[in-house]
Amino acid sequence: MPELRFTVRWPDQSECVCYSPSSRIREAFVLGQPYPLDEFVLRAREALQQASARVAGLYGFGCGQALAQIATIERQAAQYRDRPDPQVVVQAFHP
Repeated sequence: MPELRFTVRWPDQSECVCYSPSSRIREAFVLGQPYPLDEFVLRAREALQQASARVAGLYGFGCGQALAQIATIERQAAQYRDRPDPQVVVQAFHP
């Protein structure tokens, strides 16, 4: 299962590199497209949960890193909830 990293640009223009245990994350986002904060979090959570489920299907247990990445994204997103119309952009996928 090909793991993948993806670069996220937050509403304050800071960037971080996130982890996915599968390429499923590519199906959730269009590079360069701004997503409203809540939509980004929802899409990321769903994609990473599905990726973890794929791992569970193959190995009998989910991916702890994917679940930790969901928590990190949710924590980071909470910082921007008070901003008017916060947008998040997935800038790149890294194999």
